[in-house]
Amino acid sequence: MKLAPETTRAEAFAQLRRAFTKARIDTPEIDARILLGEALGVAPIELTLRPETPLGAGPAERLNGFAARRLAREPVARILGFGEFWGLGFELSPDTLVPRPDTEAVVEAALAAARDPAAPLRILDLGTGSGCLLVALLHELPKAWGLGIDRSPGALVTARRNARRNGVGERVAFAAGDWASPLAGAFDLTVSNPPYIATAALERLSEEVRRHDPVAALDGGPDGLDAYRALLGEAHRLLAPGGTVVVEIGYDQEEAVARLAVATRLAVRRVARDLGGRPRAVVIGRREA
Repeated sequence: MKLAPETTRAEAFAQLRRAFTKARIDTPEIDARILLGEALGVAPIELTLRPETPLGAGPAERLNGFAARRLAREPVARILGFGEFWGLGFELSPDTLVPRPDTEAVVEAALAAARDPAAPLRILDLGTGSGCLLVALLHELPKAWGLGIDRSPGALVTARRNARRNGVGERVAFAAGDWASPLAGAFDLTVSNPPYIATAALERLSEEVRRHDPVAALDGGPDGLDAYRALLGEAHRLLAPGGTVVVEIGYDQEEAVARLAVATRLAVRRVARDLGGRPRAVVIGRREA
């Protein structure tokens, strides 16, 4: 597919949609509209109001590049270098996952578990990546302070920029570390979207994920539970009185994570479901006497 400068916006959209459909891309119309608007630098409404306007040389060249990358299974968010989460914008980098709508279940569950949203809560995000969980929570909890931990220096740089971009940079710190091992002190909320894919299952992931998301953020070890063992093993030390841990899980990990919680003298308080109705966020606290 090669779009020429004289190709109209409407023709370009139709060609992109056909090419993406033929390539069996899941959302061909949405992807075509987003990439067309980005190449032109216009709002979506402009595509509807002026469909017969030619692309022009520069936009046609950019759009051809975008199309080639999407047909090679690079996600739209990677192409744009930007993703949306919790209604906020997040810069992406090769060291970070693309924030996914289902992960918003972690934010919802953490907010529901917050004892007093107006209190100066201390929030810990383990494996912070782009910082999307921590930044979203700080955005909703104006008196809270947060700490994001990640093993990747590149991810931490990206997370810092995202915190500043979304107006919470003065209430957050980021540090390199292996889960909670370097930490001392107690937190009211600990959240995490850890790697939870079993190593042998990585090759069965979609091309978009397998080829473009960082493996370290996906590979959860032989059974997908390595990160939960590390995280829950440190939970008692990290929890303030009445504190809560909220972790994202894979669709089939509810029972396994609950068993790990019990084995570390913790209790599952509730399990929140994602947009598809699957178990997605496990809310954990100290076991009651």
